Amino acid sequence: LRGVANVRHIDFPRTDQQRLKACCGEGHATFITPNHPEFFTDWMIDKEIVSQVSPLAASWATNGVVNGLGRLMQKFWLANNLIAQIPGNSAAAREHSVAWAVKGHGVLLHPEGGVGWHGNVVAPLLPGAVEMGLEALEQGRAADPNFKVWIAPVVWKLAFTGNVERALAKECAYVEGSLKIERNPADTLPQRIHHIYSKLLARDEAAWSMPSDESAPYAERQQVLLIELGRRLGETISFDAAN
Repeated sequence: LRGVANVRHIDFPRTDQQRLKACCGEGHATFITPNHPEFFTDWMIDKEIVSQVSPLAASWATNGVVNGLGRLMQKFWLANNLIAQIPGNSAAAREHSVAWAVKGHGVLLHPEGGVGWHGNVVAPLLPGAVEMGLEALEQGRAADPNFKVWIAPVVWKLAFTGNVERALAKECAYVEGSLKIERNPADTLPQRIHHIYSKLLARDEAAWSMPSDESAPYAERQQVLLIELGRRLGETISFDAAN
């Protein structure tokens, strides 16, 4: 979709495609678990990949997307066998997913795993894929002792086809201005992005009367703040903060 996704080419090696396809089909229940960040473009790429290995696969998406964009879009999503993830009411979705997977059509769980900005790392998977996989295994083995269940992580990353530094710098300037964060003219684009996150964390530290050391690694500072907030929350609700 030019102007929205702008994906010109998908490099899906044939060996990878064949390996994923071999896990799908009759006699298999396959839960395909993409592991990546982004919004919209990622789901469209996932659908393109899955269409090549399991065209009838069902897909999970947030309730706001499936049911919250009007009747016309709801009709479109349902026609594409999209499953609405409704917080606190997922029993029907899980039941449909397991039954569909047992038929050999596959289920795309999107997104699966701890989503973060990394292209070469598979983050820990969420337990839902394994739980549904075990349910599917029990159902499938009741009819076929050789029935197999696969959980297939899929990892991909985007690559720019040209130099987009100027456009990214413009986006970064917009974010800095909106958040009222001053920039150091000598900073590179990655340094500017780190500076934005560091300043936002410093504001959180100040809001909770926590000391702030911007020379310390960001992850360490964030972890210290989260642990302290957990401790305070535990005291507030009279719960064992250690747990």
